[in-house]
Amino acid sequence: PQVTPQVAYLLRVLKGHMSAVTLQAALGLSDKKSFRERYLRPALAMGMIAMAIPQKPQSRLQTYHITVAGQEWLQSSHSQD
Repeated sequence: PQVTPQVAYLLRVLKGHMSAVTLQAALGLSDKKSFRERYLRPALAMGMIAMAIPQKPQSRLQTYHITVAGQEWLQSSHSQD
């Protein structure tokens, strides 16, 4: 799948399970809305990342992790470098 530069960056910094706040900090972003709209939502919609608690998307305990599709994309992108 065609991955935006923002989603690619998110996939590269996401290690294990990370909260949205931790991910946003790891990306060096301060604007919460921009982070959600340009990084988090597209990555979720593409199936590159998944929620740990999908039945409670607004949970304060929510974390995100890379899916198999995300791992495959990362591996294929590294082989092209």
